[in-house]
Amino acid sequence: MQNIIDWISSWMVSQCDGDWEHEYGIKIETLDNPGWLIKIDLTDTELENWDFDGGLVEKNDDDWYTYKVEDKCFTGVGDLFKLEFLLGKFKELVESNGGYEPGC
Repeated sequence: MQNIIDWISSWMVSQCDGDWEHEYGIKIETLDNPGWLIKIDLTDTELENWDFDGGLVEKNDDDWYTYKVEDKCFTGVGDLFKLEFLLGKFKELVESNGGYEPGC
């Protein structure tokens, strides 16, 4: 089973066409509450017309996340233990919508 860092790296490589990577990409940042913010630009990919809202899941102040796709961007936000989880949610969305499979 491929780990999520290898998978997201492979997905990124599959988008690079000499132009896309110069304007778009993946950003992973920290938040001050504290938490993670992931933004994955879907412009000029097979996934750019998605629209999805996963809603906010908040078990308590230290256990929460949300993710969505709007305006050609996947955005995932969550507590400090949700980075791998949020990248996994992006992977699930991509694979369930036929947007990418490693080795294709």
